[in-house]
Amino acid sequence: MVRFCDYVREWLYGVEGYYMKAPAIGKRGDFYTSVSVTPFFGGAIANFIIRQIESARLSENAIVIEFGAHDGRLIADVIQFIHTLEPRLLNTLKFAIIEPIAALREKQKRYLSASFGEAIDPLIVPSIKHIEAKTAFIYANELFDAFAFDLIDGEKIAFVGNGVIEWKEADRQTIEKARELGIIRGELFCGYEEFASALKRRFEKIAFMTFDYGEIAPRNDFSARIYAKHKVLPLFELKTLSPYFAQADLSADAPFWHIKQAFLGAGFANAEIKTQNTALLEMGLTDLLNLYQEKAGFETYIKEVGRIRALLDPAQLGEKFKRLLALLD
Repeated sequence: MVRFCDYVREWLYGVEGYYMKAPAIGKRGDFYTSVSVTPFFGGAIANFIIRQIESARLSENAIVIEFGAHDGRLIADVIQFIHTLEPRLLNTLKFAIIEPIAALREKQKRYLSASFGEAIDPLIVPSIKHIEAKTAFIYANELFDAFAFDLIDGEKIAFVGNGVIEWKEADRQTIEKARELGIIRGELFCGYEEFASALKRRFEKIAFMTFDYGEIAPRNDFSARIYAKHKVLPLFELKTLSPYFAQADLSADAPFWHIKQAFLGAGFANAEIKTQNTALLEMGLTDLLNLYQEKAGFETYIKEVGRIRALLDPAQLGEKFKRLLALLD
């Protein structure tokens, strides 16, 4: 019998784990992300970085870091929009990717080399231990739902044996942690506190931004599911998990209240949660689209409007996804 958190960690990050195989994202992959919809998602992040520098809340000599960059497309979009909007910053800002998976680091190097040649050469490393900087703007997309998690039901916790979920009495520390977070029934993610604390130890000043599919407050119900080729398989409707082990994505809604508490507990001064559509509009997505309309033909502009609508539509990504912004001065 294996505790569910350890089972998920092995499923996703074991030697033959699902993420270790660098799965495809997009129409031919298992799932979509905002990055695969339109480059204007990265454009909004770039615009936010520029605004932070203009208001002196971020140094123009800061390092811009993406956690979990998959194929490198998002950071490439960010760099391209910075080049378009404020090209001088490419002479002062540094760029980096933190990517623990070797196969993805190689994919990122190839993508960025094809995009920029030798003009831009971001640092691509397996952990923040390889980053030497005092000030950082750090962002991620769908990072926190990729952490392992336990399953909690009252005072019971899930274990797995031969692909079958079984329930046992939870240890007191786990029960207390779940109650502290308001979780009576659902997922208790593992590792958020360690992640936030590691950032706090490494940098003196940080602006951290993350987007993810998730909830602002506990629903006290299970959201864990398997994604396979754009199909969702509810975890508890399966007799056994074995056929899907390491062959499909296993995830759950990101608990933003837990992520916020982890950052505040690590010493961050503020941690703000907003829906994705509200956040992107405040980050200047509309301004970017207006600028694009001036430079692109009408038909091209209309096509991009359709793509951006998916980022903002409450029924699509707009409200299902949230943004957390945490600051450390």
